[in-house]
Amino acid sequence: MQDPNISIRPEGFQRVSAALRDRQHGHAPLWLEVAARTSQEAADALGVSLGQIAKSVVFRRKVDEQAVLVIASGDRRVDEKKLKELTGPLGRADADYVKARTGFSIGGVSPLGFAPTGDAAPPLLFIDRELFRFELIWAAAGHPNGVFRMRPDELVQLTGAPVIDVVQA
Repeated sequence: MQDPNISIRPEGFQRVSAALRDRQHGHAPLWLEVAARTSQEAADALGVSLGQIAKSVVFRRKVDEQAVLVIASGDRRVDEKKLKELTGPLGRADADYVKARTGFSIGGVSPLGFAPTGDAAPPLLFIDRELFRFELIWAAAGHPNGVFRMRPDELVQLTGAPVIDVVQA
């Protein structure tokens, strides 16, 4: 069922809604009454465990400035040393960089529905295997008030991203 207010929602939320619809995902994104800019805020708003939040962590690859996006469990911390083995040296991504390379503001970065970024490559996307501890997970839907649900295997199907071990032990 589509949100009847979709046309008045922010553009990022609309892009994610369209991407989910195009991929025939069975669950339209939800619009929360409160902003969930952190994994804990999202977990509290949804009444789920922190680990069920599929948080988006963006890095800047130093060699070519490409965005690297890791979707990780909200209760885990990305191990930059492990990630660097796959990507090469990484730097921090500030709010302007994240918005320019994904089309989303921090707190609403979705694993799909990226905005066109001119001549920049789309984000290099990875999914951490720790998300598979849960039957159901929730990801940002293009805005801090937007979320959508899926199973971890559906996240892989929706994005085509590889599943890796990239969190701290």
